[in-house]
Amino acid sequence: MQTGNAFTTPFGRRSLSLGMLATQAQAQEIDPEASIDKWKLFRSLCEARALIGISDRALVVLNALLTFYPQTELSEANGLVVFPSNVQLSLRAHGMAPATLRRHLSALVETGLIFRKDSPNGKRYARKARAGEGGEAFGFSLAPLVSRAAEFEALAEQVRSERLQLKLMKERVTLLRRDIVKLIELGFEELPHIDWSAQYERFRAVIDDIPRQATTDDLEPAVDGLECLQLEISNLLEDKLNSQKTSAKESHSERHKHNSNTQSTSDLEPGFRKTQGAKTAPEPETEETIETRGDETITIHLERGGGDGADAGLHDVKPVPLGLVRQACPQIAAYARSGITNWPDLMAAAVVVRSMLGVSPSAYEEACDVLGQENAAIAIGCILERAEQINSAGGYLRSLTDKAAKGEFSVWPMVLAQLRANGSHVRLVAAK
Repeated sequence: MQTGNAFTTPFGRRSLSLGMLATQAQAQEIDPEASIDKWKLFRSLCEARALIGISDRALVVLNALLTFYPQTELSEANGLVVFPSNVQLSLRAHGMAPATLRRHLSALVETGLIFRKDSPNGKRYARKARAGEGGEAFGFSLAPLVSRAAEFEALAEQVRSERLQLKLMKERVTLLRRDIVKLIELGFEELPHIDWSAQYERFRAVIDDIPRQATTDDLEPAVDGLECLQLEISNLLEDKLNSQKTSAKESHSERHKHNSNTQSTSDLEPGFRKTQGAKTAPEPETEETIETRGDETITIHLERGGGDGADAGLHDVKPVPLGLVRQACPQIAAYARSGITNWPDLMAAAVVVRSMLGVSPSAYEEACDVLGQENAAIAIGCILERAEQINSAGGYLRSLTDKAAKGEFSVWPMVLAQLRANGSHVRLVAAK
């Protein structure tokens, strides 16, 4: 049990402050039966050091002081004063220089983690009573650690909570970044008519505003902005998904109606399905004429295929003639070395145009695998003719490739539509 005056004053020229007196007064109110695990308390101090206002080097000195306390539990019953010399304390503080050691000891006193209990001559020692029990020690009192243990634990819990919140916020930002980028990539492919570049610029504006060492306050507005952007993009794609579901439901519940209306608003709609236009009793010869502006009339004779006698449509006719492709897509000839005289010339020019339009090699290779090299080159030529109306040529080509893989696309309607757009009269004649 410690004995002595209510307050102790420092030795020599060291000054006394009201804060030091307050620390001593608080230490005198310790419950005699209270005991605190010194290393658990030290971990709490390390976690809350920013809130306490103590440096990591000062904590190294405090750690050294704790090693001079023989018991693991800090309690008043065992005494709370340690009295190592500066030499021994420096050794346990990893060889800290004497001047640095004194500076950090002063910092520990000023922050109220310890207080000095100086002897009359300023030396640190312990004196035992003659009976062998009790006595008095002069050095550094660890009593403030015990009296403020609950405060330090609360500060450490606050730091842990903020650290967990920051971690969750960073994870949320990471997930939102991944989701938005992939949703925009899907949008480029499925909805090329939408200006996805603007959405991406909004995304980058939010991300670029996040500082490198971001705090929770920095991430909260970023999360709000990314969540709003994700919701907008998801709604656009959800509308596309709902429209596909509606179209699928209608195709199952309604019989197909053949429509020869030449005033279609979508000339390049790739929806000419193989299963369309089935007839139970086909006529020996049918004729369909599509009239548009222009003075030239193009007559195309279509040979019907299909062993079951059904009208297989344009999918089962011969490949598109090269001369028809040259007339429908005249611009691609400018990218050939010596004009378009054969299919290899067209395919070589398509490779150049592919790069110019920004179509990735993988997208074009996939189109060649699904459509065939000739048809993929035709598709590139048609896209070139409408380049100003297509926001993403690569996304549009991938969309055509996906539809072709499902049997929902042929280059024939694409070429015919482009001929009409160029002002040609197209006359289709289907024969036996």
